[in-house]
Amino acid sequence: MNLIRFEHINLSCKDIDAAKNFYQTVFPNWYVRAEGVNDGSRWMHLGNNQFYLALNDTPNEERVHHIYENIGINHVGFVIDDGDAMKALLEKHGIEYYTMTALETKHRIYVTDPDGNEIELVEYNQDYQLK
Repeated sequence: MNLIRFEHINLSCKDIDAAKNFYQTVFPNWYVRAEGVNDGSRWMHLGNNQFYLALNDTPNEERVHHIYENIGINHVGFVIDDGDAMKALLEKHGIEYYTMTALETKHRIYVTDPDGNEIELVEYNQDYQLK
């Protein structure tokens, strides 16, 4: 009964197309794995062969959780291979970000999606054993 892998995160979106465009900008190799309509609401699985975001279109709902202010997920971390290239991509597309430092990382880049969900993009140092 061991965990095999982390598969997906389910997100409600104000505008599913805006979310799709954001995540495909940040992760250009992601594609729509599946999509449809369930009970009148559009949904989409966006990702790659290993991981995906399950996006749900909820245009009439408002965000309740505020990152770092109340109980809930504050951010989700993704490992990337080139932090400098990622910052250039974000700048090219006008996506705001901030950075932090840590001994084990070369880059820690934080961005917020159109629905206020923060993601961390991490490039580990070459010699960090747990990368």
